[in-house]
Amino acid sequence: MTKYVCDACGYIYDPEVGDSDADIAAGTSFDDLPEDWVCPLCGVGKDGFSPVE
Repeated sequence: MTKYVCDACGYIYDPEVGDSDADIAAGTSFDDLPEDWVCPLCGVGKDGFSPVE
């Protein structure tokens, strides 16, 4: 699964890890994150993330 990086702060969303603080289970792809999910470090929305090459 593709990792995504926050364009504002550099946080990397790793689908293999998920986001336990937001109750996002490991194995959740970026596309399957809720539309209201935000970067846990700076609060940027999903549209502020880019795929990691």
